[in-house]
Amino acid sequence: MSQQNSIVGAEKGIRKKITHGFLYILLIIIAAVQILPLVWLFLFSLKDNQEVFNLPPLALPQDPKWGNYVTVWTEGNIGVYFLNSVIVTGSAVLLTVLLASFVTFAITRMNWKLNKLVLGLFMVGLMIPVHSTLIPLFNFYLNIGLMNHPLSIILTYTAFNLPLTIMILLGFYYTIPRELEEAAIMDGCSVHRMFFRIILPVTAPVVATTAIINMIYNWNEFVFVNTFISSDKYKTLTVGIQNFIGQYSADWGAIGSTLVISILPILLAFVVLSNSIVEGITSGSVKG
Repeated sequence: MSQQNSIVGAEKGIRKKITHGFLYILLIIIAAVQILPLVWLFLFSLKDNQEVFNLPPLALPQDPKWGNYVTVWTEGNIGVYFLNSVIVTGSAVLLTVLLASFVTFAITRMNWKLNKLVLGLFMVGLMIPVHSTLIPLFNFYLNIGLMNHPLSIILTYTAFNLPLTIMILLGFYYTIPRELEEAAIMDGCSVHRMFFRIILPVTAPVVATTAIINMIYNWNEFVFVNTFISSDKYKTLTVGIQNFIGQYSADWGAIGSTLVISILPILLAFVVLSNSIVEGITSGSVKG
């Protein structure tokens, strides 16, 4: 009997190893498919126009044009665009996450009559097509003197990212034990201090998740910046790429170099916050 059990156990172990092997192979294939576009873009950035059209997409350039990166940074005004992107994206992400945390805390942890109505109004924002508001926002910013000003972009990003950010935060906030707040109140903690010293640190994983989601959208957004900003000193990277596209020609190597520079902050943020992102996504899905 023991011999039969050992045989069955060995067979299960073999099947488990085979299953894990297939799973690892599948994950490697998926990872390769995801990485290939980045490899292609990097090789693209090291080519001149002739190599871009004459060589296969993943072919190594005969003479890597590292000067493309120097050109876009020194002659293409990319340094200014990069700084503008950092300022606009960082300000909008900080404002969105902070306001969304305030709203979610008030809706989920406080008892007041209109909390469901307020939540419904924010969720309605998810159903509004973003670019259908271009003309009303253009007129609004024109009337209040915010056209061609970074504040118009920051306010727009914040307004449109709030509903989704609140929706993500809701699931996590509902899992926070009430005992934390009760103990804080018994110790004489005010509402504001309780939020910043207890609730906000506890929600750090889901805050990181919402921050990276907002960052990706804000960093890559094009239409609002192209509509509201006309001055070179306020343009962001996504709009600045157009400088390398002329009426009759385009510097494709410079465009590729700009795109590589533009994705580096997103990749860096994702690598740094990856554990928090996974934790934030999963923690709010199960109530405990």
